[in-house]
Amino acid sequence: MFSKSKINAPAEKPEAGADKKAPEMNQPKTSTDFAPSSTPKAKPAASVLSSDLVVTGNMKTTGDINIEGTVEGDIRAHLLTVGEGATVKGECIADDVVVNGRIVGKVRGLKVRLTSTARVEGDIIHKTIAIESGAHFEGCAEQTLHSDRGHPSLRPRVH
Repeated sequence: MFSKSKINAPAEKPEAGADKKAPEMNQPKTSTDFAPSSTPKAKPAASVLSSDLVVTGNMKTTGDINIEGTVEGDIRAHLLTVGEGATVKGECIADDVVVNGRIVGKVRGLKVRLTSTARVEGDIIHKTIAIESGAHFEGCAEQTLHSDRGHPSLRPRVH
């Protein structure tokens, strides 16, 4: 039941070439070994397409995209920001869409914001929309009111 303590026993000398701190395999793990990190993981930086970049093809990410150049293709993202000098020719699908530049194609988003420098030629399907004075919009705006947990902006519409 009780064991004799080895306090007064001489310490074992490590062998030559052995590490000073050998891992102890039979030691039980303490609660701090499995404690979750107290700081949340940092959100990854937005992907930026610079003004001199021309992309032909579709793009898809779960993160954020900041477009400053030209894109010919569809874009799916969490947050899509189209810069003032940017042009997108294709469908834009995101939870949040901020348009400062030009989009030719359909825009789908839970929150869509057209700033005063925005030009959108195409339909906008949204849950909430904000259009600043000076924005140019040609197309139809359709509000979606889905009560389910799915993102209405990310589901294809069947006609």
